[in-house]
Amino acid sequence: MLLLNRWREVVARNPDAPALHDLVLRKTWSFSELETAARQFPSPAGPLAHPTGHGVDFILTTLRAWQLGRTVCPLEAGQAAPGAPTPPADIVHLKTTSASTGPARIVLFKAEQLAADADNIVSTMGLRPDLPNLAAISLAHSYGFSSLVLPLLLHGIPLILAPSPLPESIRFACEQFPAVTLPGVPALWKVWLDAGVLGDSVRLAISAGAPLSVTLEQAVFAAHGIKVHNFYGSSECGGIAYDDSAQPRTDSALIGRPMDNVNLSIDDGGCLEVRGPAVGKGYWPEPSDNLADGVFRTSDLAELIGDRVFLRGRAGDLINVAGRKLHPETVERALEQYPAVQRCVVFGVPDADRSEKVVAIVRLKEEADVESLRQHLLRTLPAWQVPKDWWFTDELESDARGKLSRSQWRDRFLNRDR
Repeated sequence: MLLLNRWREVVARNPDAPALHDLVLRKTWSFSELETAARQFPSPAGPLAHPTGHGVDFILTTLRAWQLGRTVCPLEAGQAAPGAPTPPADIVHLKTTSASTGPARIVLFKAEQLAADADNIVSTMGLRPDLPNLAAISLAHSYGFSSLVLPLLLHGIPLILAPSPLPESIRFACEQFPAVTLPGVPALWKVWLDAGVLGDSVRLAISAGAPLSVTLEQAVFAAHGIKVHNFYGSSECGGIAYDDSAQPRTDSALIGRPMDNVNLSIDDGGCLEVRGPAVGKGYWPEPSDNLADGVFRTSDLAELIGDRVFLRGRAGDLINVAGRKLHPETVERALEQYPAVQRCVVFGVPDADRSEKVVAIVRLKEEADVESLRQHLLRTLPAWQVPKDWWFTDELESDARGKLSRSQWRDRFLNRDR
């Protein structure tokens, strides 16, 4: 009942205030109208409710589940419901991980854990009712649900549903509202920047889901005076760190400061550990020590310097080049500085002479050859870190969450001639 009681407190405080704007239907609901519509909405067919899509039905499905005491498991469009046993009675929410570092897993959340994540996000980022959230990202993903849906339902932060993340939709939405908060992913920020649709109404800009390059962050700031704030989190524990600085970063490894009420430490292997009230209960149906007893043990190599957090790569992604360890992000950041490079992903593959050799998959936005890229890298990196194999492809695209999977591209590279 915690989530439902919080929602009804929001309704009681602002019954007639605008809550949800659907730009496709060109309709606005007040908080009391959403509550009434949810009571009249069809009940879920089973013990789980599956909000799907990007419209008002997503919100109403969630609220109806809260009213009936059902567990919520959001799904992306076309995503099948997870085939898992019914979760324990104290579980109100299921998240599926992004599968960027392995098979997708289900994460269990109790009401107080889900609410704590929303509370941390609202307080750390300074979300306010007079800066409605513009929803261009998926509502079903952990990032969108905690940053858009929960601030609406638990804190009364109005939500604007954009027709799509395409530039013209963002331009139209920004023209309708004098001030908005715009969460995105790096790939979308690049598209919006190139299309010139970021207007003065974007008062708070947030990027998560994948690393935000300093080049892109600085370009948005130079063109529009908009500081894009890097936000780092995980499905298992919600928000972890946030860059609250007013000026663009100069170091891509810097991801910000710990979120409010989040405690961070480094384990013996150099990986980040997260503690706090928002950490999920565990994986389901197979538990793991990586998420248990209020601690999420990530695979992200990190460094804590003062109150700032720096990511140094993933433990499983380290490349062993003749006994020397290389973070692939080091090469990726250097490659991204070359004007012709649009996207890139770097990883290691087995090599008889050197344990592993470095491979770069590159998408170009203008003509370039291997030798020009090699010479560019040699100006900033030692020779042993420069890729030995190269693959140029236009298929190098981020997924819907703005991520590139090293493991998937490594498999494609190794099987490309089969």
